[in-house]
Amino acid sequence: MKKSTSAFMAVLVAVGMMSSLASADIGKGKTAYLKKCKTCHGNGIKGAKMKTQAEWNAAFENNGAQFKAWHKGTKAEDYVNSSSFEKKMQDMRDFLFEYGSDSGKEPSCS
Repeated sequence: MKKSTSAFMAVLVAVGMMSSLASADIGKGKTAYLKKCKTCHGNGIKGAKMKTQAEWNAAFENNGAQFKAWHKGTKAEDYVNSSSFEKKMQDMRDFLFEYGSDSGKEPSCS
C-alpha cells in the first residue's frame, strides 16, 4: 500500500512540474509577442485569435516556415528570420496555440 501511494505522489509531483513548465513557456511567449508583435497585430487577445490552434500548429512546423512566409516583405521579416526569434519561437508558438480562436481561452494581457 505504501509503495503505490508513494508512486502516485511521485506522479502527481511530476505532472505538477510539467504543467508549471508549460505555463512558463506560455508566459515567455506572451512577453515576446507583446514586445515584438503587438505593434502590428494588436494585443495578445487579438493576435492569438487570428488563427485556430491547428493553424498555429501548422504555422510553426518546419522551423516556422509558414509563419515566416506570412511575414515576408513586412517590417517583421528581419525579426522572424533572426536568431532571436529562433530562441523564442517555441514559446511564442505555445502562447499563440494556447489562446487560438478555438481554444475558449483569453490571455490576460494588453
